[in-house]
Amino acid sequence: QVRLVESGGGFVQPGESVRFSCTVNPTVFDDLRHMAWYRQTPGKERALIATQDLDVRENYAHAVKGRFTIFREKASVFLQVNNVKPEDTAVYVCNVGLHYYGVHGDDVYKDLWGQGTQVTVSS
Repeated sequence: QVRLVESGGGFVQPGESVRFSCTVNPTVFDDLRHMAWYRQTPGKERALIATQDLDVRENYAHAVKGRFTIFREKASVFLQVNNVKPEDTAVYVCNVGLHYYGVHGDDVYKDLWGQGTQVTVSS
């Protein structure tokens, strides 16, 4: 079935930059209507950090505003993170609202979630 595949996690030092990617598989499904990134830390609730709807200006959580950028290229959603901080350490999860036509020509809307990718920022 259609799924969301994430990449870009790893270890990074404070002040460096990382870029997360989230791609719909198969990539022919590129009609992305809603895009969002969340992050979660063990023992804490998942937090919304960035969102963007089609043709709408993106929105960011206060904690990441000015350092995080969400953008799309075809069937992929990216999260650019600049000047990372230790508190950015978390599992980052992407969320996509996808539209496509089903086998009978009907409109289909899917809410997809990535598997999550771990980022560790050293002190």
